Amino acid sequence: MNAPRITTRCALSRRRFLRGTGIALALPWLESMTPAFAADTAATAPATPPRRVFAICNNLGLLPEEFFPRQAGRDYEPSPYLRLLQEYRNDFTVFSGVSHPDVDGGHPADNCFLTAAPHPGSGGFRNTISLDQYLAERIGHLTRFPSLNLGVNVQQGQRSLSWTGSGVLIPCDEKASEVFRKLFLQGSPEETAAQIRRLETGRSILDAVAGQARDLRSTLGSQDGARMDQYFTSVRELEQRLQMSREWEDRPKPQVRAPVPLDPASPKAYMEKVRLMYDLARLAFETDSTRAIALLLDGVNSPAIDVEGVQITDGYHNLSHHGRSEAKISQLKAIDEWHMKLLADLFRGLKGVRDGDATLLDRTLVLYGSNLGNANTHVTTNLPTLLAGGGFRHGQHLAFDTERNYPLPNLFVSMLQRMGVETDRFASSTGTMRGLEMT
Repeated sequence: MNAPRITTRCALSRRRFLRGTGIALALPWLESMTPAFAADTAATAPATPPRRVFAICNNLGLLPEEFFPRQAGRDYEPSPYLRLLQEYRNDFTVFSGVSHPDVDGGHPADNCFLTAAPHPGSGGFRNTISLDQYLAERIGHLTRFPSLNLGVNVQQGQRSLSWTGSGVLIPCDEKASEVFRKLFLQGSPEETAAQIRRLETGRSILDAVAGQARDLRSTLGSQDGARMDQYFTSVRELEQRLQMSREWEDRPKPQVRAPVPLDPASPKAYMEKVRLMYDLARLAFETDSTRAIALLLDGVNSPAIDVEGVQITDGYHNLSHHGRSEAKISQLKAIDEWHMKLLADLFRGLKGVRDGDATLLDRTLVLYGSNLGNANTHVTTNLPTLLAGGGFRHGQHLAFDTERNYPLPNLFVSMLQRMGVETDRFASSTGTMRGLEMT
């Protein structure tokens, strides 16, 4: 038997900080922070009106037999759910037979709806950058807020659509009133000055510890060194965002006629929360406060919700596991139909706003879909997906193989290109979305 390999390398303490001018910057986790023996054994303002993206994930999906049309092409007969959107038929494309390759795991897949990172249920899973944050990194400096990450009844700390380039979850804003105040209410001169001081305090942290950072970097192995480089790059990017935020603090916020929304007191008011978030998204785009919004509609974390005209007797999640019970399916259909009605209201609101020589819907890419193709069985294939607006030639059903799915990230590439981002790839894409043409 081979003797265990012994190393005298000293472990780097997790408590070690880079310090300078009174500032302490905590280190990321590095392999060299693991005790040596454990580490060895564990080797195991534009000239033309801008475009925007509004990505919505309903994480319990929709009843597939009620959503998907039976015919492909432009002459498809609308399904029961799509009949509720019939007024806007020529403003959206419906997709079938699409999914994220290798994104499995049932409910955890909602975290990958905008990232397409594979195997979210695995033990060593690490997420990747989401579509909205990819956009925010490239065009976020053009607006007061690089992006907005919204949620309804979200299980905080566990679920989000927005993830940074280093795979860190960005928490959802759930209170409509707070989002409204952030977007549109100007603080007093004293409050503005205090915010500027806070922003300036956060700047140049890396400069203050640069010397010690270089010394530490020279003592690390190649793998830990690469991680440190990535970490400091993230800090530098944060500093740049702080600088941009500082510049926006000197500019007055846009004024809107809408009042501050009242936050529903109960998670049962799920549909009212959805409506408020749709209204906020429209106002944010109308005032060009941001050009990238993500919204997670968390039915998994919702109780027996209030739905007009129907008595809902069970939690939303339990209803989704209907087991072909007619009573549960009937209630679930009522919930799904209200989702479609609210989506129609969103389209109506966006279409009612002029944006240059077009409407706000014409210049807004609205992605509506789910991480589950069928919540009853937890499958993550054949995802119900709609794309509205944004300057594409819509009015069609693009039907792909429901068994061997077409990659949904291809749609993300088409969306990014329509936003003016020069790229031919995102996550597991193989190109742009086949059959989707720009106007």
